[in-house]
Amino acid sequence: MNGAFYVGAIGLQSQQRALDVIASNIANVSTPGFKRSEVRFSDVLALRDDPDVPRADLADAPLSGDGVLVDADPMINEAGALQSTGHPMDIAVSGQGFIELMGPDGQTILWRGGTMKVGEDGMLASSNGMALKAGITIPDDATAVTIGTDGTVSTTTADSATPIEVGQIDVVRVDDPTGLQRLDGGLYRVTDGTRVTDAKPGEDGAGTLVQGSLENSNVDMSTEMVNLMLVQRAYGANAEVVQAADQLMAIANGLRR
Repeated sequence: MNGAFYVGAIGLQSQQRALDVIASNIANVSTPGFKRSEVRFSDVLALRDDPDVPRADLADAPLSGDGVLVDADPMINEAGALQSTGHPMDIAVSGQGFIELMGPDGQTILWRGGTMKVGEDGMLASSNGMALKAGITIPDDATAVTIGTDGTVSTTTADSATPIEVGQIDVVRVDDPTGLQRLDGGLYRVTDGTRVTDAKPGEDGAGTLVQGSLENSNVDMSTEMVNLMLVQRAYGANAEVVQAADQLMAIANGLRR
């Protein structure tokens, strides 16, 4: 009887985690550059405590189910549609590359693009104030900033309409996207052991830069609503298991009286 309670509780916890992931996806459907997460379930197995099995033969010991592991994998390689904004300080990556930002304490933060600004120190930065790792300084008298698809940054001034190259924005590729830790605002931190490869925009499949555009979220509302209905039904089924076990336990307690 206790096993039924345990199975039902594990099922409820797993489906609750799935509901949380889907809710996060739906809440960020309009967040530029947001990557939806996909829930993956896997069985957790443990060695069965069998006194008849010698310790030396544990490799051949039977395994039993010991719960469910729930992972939320961000679908980083699924690009969102690019939306033209016409704003020169908006930038997007058309491809699978990332722009590097200088995070707190010198950490390297990966960014899929968004709205940029010129910081107080004149450095080109994201809207949250993190400067681009490329270290591009925009002159005080600049009247326009142009970013080519190859990452070349040029400025013009009131005194000269001839573009002057002031820097180069490169991108990086991540071999294993599961090694990225998602942060708020469409940012990612590289975890230990994850390989990051430098690349030029337009080379090695890293993608190109698109000025005046933003990458939309890759969340598809139809898919999320279907997943939401499936998870809700699974949650209800596990709740019924717990309810049935409770009713049987009540009957057994009544018989003992």
